[in-house]
Amino acid sequence: MKIGVLSDTHLRAGQFLPQIVWDALAGVDLILHAGDSVVPEVLADLNCLAPVVAVKGNCDAWELRHLPERETVDCGGVRLGLTHGYRGRGRSIQERVYETFARDRVQAIVFGHSHSPCLERDNGVLLFNPGSPTQKRRERYYSLGLIEVSQGQIRARHVFFGEDGQAAVGG
Repeated sequence: MKIGVLSDTHLRAGQFLPQIVWDALAGVDLILHAGDSVVPEVLADLNCLAPVVAVKGNCDAWELRHLPERETVDCGGVRLGLTHGYRGRGRSIQERVYETFARDRVQAIVFGHSHSPCLERDNGVLLFNPGSPTQKRRERYYSLGLIEVSQGQIRARHVFFGEDGQAAVGG
């Protein structure tokens, strides 16, 4: 199973995701959006590629108030937690998201909020932040994520790209 992972797209009405995002997500089986899509049109557009599971971020519009703050998703024998990461206990965002799913027996947690890509493990749980494809803030590159689940194993990676929409080498 191939999963596209986005967060912090922060698009307004009339704005669109960069073409490299659409190219990277072509052929995925599922898209996870870890909040701050800002407007519902982003999720509707992504749903044209694959089913979308999304959670609410701290900047999401009133029209997205129905989205949950956290979600668990079973994908190919792996249980994933999905949250934006702006709430919860802990000194760091990684501590907050880990604590959010501490009782859920997840193998991975997808989160956003910081706009900073993250790929690390905490007590055997994969913590994955795809970064942002539209607002890189202090990061060198824009980014998104891809997760592959096969035979109960999970592999995650980032896709980094520059201002010109070209994939970054060695991102």
